[in-house]
Amino acid sequence: MVSSVDRSEIAFFDLETTIPTRPGQPYAILEFGSILVCPKKLIELESFETLVRPHDLSLISASSVRANGITADAVVSASTFSDIADRIYDILHGRVWAGHNILRFDCVRLREAYTQINRPPPEPKGTIDSLALLTQRFGRRAGDMKMASLAAYFGLGQQSHRSLDDVRMNFEVVKHCATVLFLESANPGEDIPISIPIPSNEAMVEDDSSSTTLSDAFTPQTEFLPSNEVSMASITVSSSSVSPYFHGSHKIQILHRDIPLQIQCDSMRIRFGLSTKYLDHAGRPRLSLVVDANSSNLCDLLNACDNITKRFMDSDSNSEWRPLVCRKPGFFDSPTIRFHLRNEDGDSSGWTTEIYKKESSSLSSLSIPQLVTSSRYDVAELDWLFRPGGFVDAYLSLDPYNYQQNAGIRLVAKKLVVHY
Repeated sequence: MVSSVDRSEIAFFDLETTIPTRPGQPYAILEFGSILVCPKKLIELESFETLVRPHDLSLISASSVRANGITADAVVSASTFSDIADRIYDILHGRVWAGHNILRFDCVRLREAYTQINRPPPEPKGTIDSLALLTQRFGRRAGDMKMASLAAYFGLGQQSHRSLDDVRMNFEVVKHCATVLFLESANPGEDIPISIPIPSNEAMVEDDSSSTTLSDAFTPQTEFLPSNEVSMASITVSSSSVSPYFHGSHKIQILHRDIPLQIQCDSMRIRFGLSTKYLDHAGRPRLSLVVDANSSNLCDLLNACDNITKRFMDSDSNSEWRPLVCRKPGFFDSPTIRFHLRNEDGDSSGWTTEIYKKESSSLSSLSIPQLVTSSRYDVAELDWLFRPGGFVDAYLSLDPYNYQQNAGIRLVAKKLVVHY
């Protein structure tokens, strides 16, 4: 048992919670897990885990069970949060806190739980959010940088979505990342991405040649190009030679002149409004919109990206390719594209697409869009914005994927400007 006087240990912790199924529904903590780590030797000194019985068992929905496997029967005899609040306070208060996405999720949920029982929450001496830290220092080599992706990247097994297991996995991931960064600092320039140029002939004449280039392929950029400003001959697909990404393939990016390609599409007519049909692994809706592909130039660009990326993947993939431009039988002259709102990094629910609105009668560059929201918005409250027949300006990144025998490129909206 660590002395309560010595608060130098780092407290890694994780919460498993219910997943709200309707607007305004609260989260409820279902499990707490933590380890205390010696900051000098990086060894685990002490651990604690407990299931937690929420005040309302009906909050444990099917989505919650899919996410973490914790059922109402599993917690019906567990302690309430009020029963364990003192123990958690003793573990956390006055220590450095560490965890994956804790600043935006776990810390918030803890404060809510202590507020509900009218007790002051523990306060950290400092915080280490491994999601933010590793995204900044390690880069997006592991795809979306979620814990499951990082664990797969380092061969640490599958994430269980149980608190103590996830805490220990988080600790191992941090140690592995630190080791890689240390080795890279001693041997700079070893990670060389391989780049395949797209042929200038848009018919994609078969060419087995490839070139190896050293570039800033994975450096974050903010430039968005209209489709008519993209040079087809300058598009490449790049893969890090040491970077397997989500679900075991390679980390791939589509580049334009050695910069990640991001495109700006103005005045896209909304064909179908906000879709919540599909869920992610945590039971959260994957939000998407279907819009008319409003120019042949855009279609040609997306087809070219499809062709070069598919060609890049074909050597080691048996997956069915899903094209970016959709043409339904009987509506071949009315192509559509689907783009997705960005899921918030980490294991909390939310999206990070910035959404603006501007008056339809003021479409000039002098019109100043007004920010509607940038995170944790309510899906139901956005239905009125994305009405079929309306128009939206979309600022999109291109995210190749290869998962469960399906492959393609996902258009991800970083910013949307809705005309109203």
